Amino acid sequence: MDKLNKQKDALDYHSQGRPGKIQVVPTKPTNSQRDLTLAYSPGVAEPCLKIAENTEDVYKYTAKGNLVAVISNGTAVLGLGNIGPEAGKPVMEGKGLLFKIFADIDVFDLELNTTDIDQFVNIVKALEPTFGGINLEDIKAPECFEIERRLKEEMNIPVMHDDQHGTAIISAAALLNACELQNKSLETIRIVVNGAGAAAISCSRLYVSLGAKKENIIMVDRSGVIRSDREKIDPLKAEFATDKDFHTLEEAMVEADVFIGLSAADSLSAEALLTMAENPIVFAMANPNPEISYELATETRKDIIMATGRSDYPNQVNNVLGFPYIFRGAMDVRATTINEEMKIAAVKAIADMAKKQVPEAVMLAYNLHNIRFGKDYIIPKPTDPRLITAVSSAVAQAAIESGVARAVITDWDAYKEELSRRLGGDDAILRALSSRAKSDPKRVVFAEADHYRILKAAQIVKEEGIATPILLGNRDAILKTMKEHDLDLNGVSIIDPLEDDARIQEYAQYLYSKRQRRGISLFQARKLMRDRNYFGACMVEFGEADALISGLTKDYGSTLKPALQVIGADPKINRVAGMYMMLTKKGPIFFGDTTVNKDPTAEELVSISLLLDKSVRKFNVNPRLAVLSYSNFGSNEGEIPGKTREAVRILHENHPEVTVDGEMQGNFAVNNAMLRENFPFSKLVDSPANTLVFPNLESGNIAYKLLQELGEAEAVGPILLGLNKPVHVLQMGSSVREIVNMVTIAVVDVQEKQEEATNN
Repeated sequence: MDKLNKQKDALDYHSQGRPGKIQVVPTKPTNSQRDLTLAYSPGVAEPCLKIAENTEDVYKYTAKGNLVAVISNGTAVLGLGNIGPEAGKPVMEGKGLLFKIFADIDVFDLELNTTDIDQFVNIVKALEPTFGGINLEDIKAPECFEIERRLKEEMNIPVMHDDQHGTAIISAAALLNACELQNKSLETIRIVVNGAGAAAISCSRLYVSLGAKKENIIMVDRSGVIRSDREKIDPLKAEFATDKDFHTLEEAMVEADVFIGLSAADSLSAEALLTMAENPIVFAMANPNPEISYELATETRKDIIMATGRSDYPNQVNNVLGFPYIFRGAMDVRATTINEEMKIAAVKAIADMAKKQVPEAVMLAYNLHNIRFGKDYIIPKPTDPRLITAVSSAVAQAAIESGVARAVITDWDAYKEELSRRLGGDDAILRALSSRAKSDPKRVVFAEADHYRILKAAQIVKEEGIATPILLGNRDAILKTMKEHDLDLNGVSIIDPLEDDARIQEYAQYLYSKRQRRGISLFQARKLMRDRNYFGACMVEFGEADALISGLTKDYGSTLKPALQVIGADPKINRVAGMYMMLTKKGPIFFGDTTVNKDPTAEELVSISLLLDKSVRKFNVNPRLAVLSYSNFGSNEGEIPGKTREAVRILHENHPEVTVDGEMQGNFAVNNAMLRENFPFSKLVDSPANTLVFPNLESGNIAYKLLQELGEAEAVGPILLGLNKPVHVLQMGSSVREIVNMVTIAVVDVQEKQEEATNN
């Protein structure tokens, strides 16, 4: 059932909506006839003539300089083998996706229907005018070596087969740091490489470039140790053939310092691990299951440094730490190739980053408080935002110094700033939140569990380890929906409030005692507890769950009211507000209040602003608040300009630690050049606002919905702020993705509140 569900989810993900994972998006205006005449005929003739005069101008007038081809013939796709070019296309699209989200590089994926080396090379060579770089992918050995060698020799743009070099670069960075921690020298260590494919040979070559001795590398394939006296030895394997008296993996492991696994699951035994030298280094990188499990390896040898290819253990050797940034740096200086110097620069940049203080954003993403260089942290985390600046600039500099760059960078600080701006941080925020939620999942009550989308979201958060779902609703209806849609929620608690009279009586008594002087009788309290929103809120209040999710099928007010009556506002804040995180092309922008306070006073706007300031910081964003109006710094009078102006005055006087200004119009808040030109005195003049405080519910609600529909921004929310315990209300009709996002935020909200309680 679980496998079938995952298969269906994967197929649905790729097929629903626009098929596939990538699309082409215009980068210039195309709304008017003038735009079209500039984009195509007759205006397009001008850049064509310039490029005809000087071919290098193609980088100035076209997208070539930011365009990579991900090219494969489908002969070695993931762990699936030779499945053909069409079947490999989803993987190539996925690789394109990683290029874009990690390094802002555009990609066309090209699947070639040929296994002939000459034909493959000729096709790719003919594409050189189109692309700024070539990423070869999933091509089987030994052909991949010859294809890459010839293309690098015959083309004048960067070419790299990531299956070979990606693992080599990341594992080499990890090896440098592991040797340092284990007091071993790269020049003297003895390395056993289990596996003799493209990645294994490339890893071994790069280790030698960094200082390892070829004679100290023992390579093992399915037939045993690759020895020089082997009959009909493969020419590529012969490069690492040995004359030493080793024949089996077990023999080679005795007193070895390092094990590099690029082979198959469970191929290294605990007994063989015990025979390694003191302070061994083991990189078991077979996926999805390593050559020896992390648990078994670390239990067998307490002195070990262990790395795998998996994200659920320390020290993940993940190619995404390298290839996006290597191409970014190479293409930014228009390098003619990716040479050994550039690869070594990437290795050292990645290794050095692990020794630096880890940003709070990374620690928050993994819900860890003390990530530091050591046995469990020898390479950076994939979510580290510094990778693009550190690795790309190191690669670019190496390209310049080694003489393969056709463009020179003189202002490196400006270049690094440009690299940082390339990533808007929207999906990065969600990925970081998801990682943090998974580090310490919480119990989340779903009040509308008889709805398919709720159940589907519950299955996802359970499978991904984000939360432990608790389902409220009619048991038979829930089970029927699960069966109809083949949902796997085995072991998940299902509670029907109508069948749980004991809880209803207990919860009703609590609500009555809390609200008896606010018009609720005991009879009414019992009746209200039959409502799942009241019942679920009480579960959270009584500590039987950590958070409540509801609102898919009911209006906002009827979902919020039970939470306010049962749980109430945090007494330290005494203000509840709603916030949306709008994921825009320019990065995340937070909107508040968009759901709760209809027409707040100046003093209430101050409370809302403080609540927003505190909440935005939890997303590891430094909040810059703009209090909005139809007036700019006194340019108009009226009720709204008056109260927003007063709110800003109070904030400036009483809360100087908050970066806030206003009253101002929305365009000035987000357009920094316009603000600087017209109001250079503003406290937001150095950088645009990222948190917008609306003067009333009407304006905030209209703004986020218009931006969501017309601006193609993804709305995450509404995020309910200020309650004493976490309750989050969905938009009516939320998608499964939106529900999962809200559950993720709810879990992180619980973690924050528990940390605050512990610290206090």
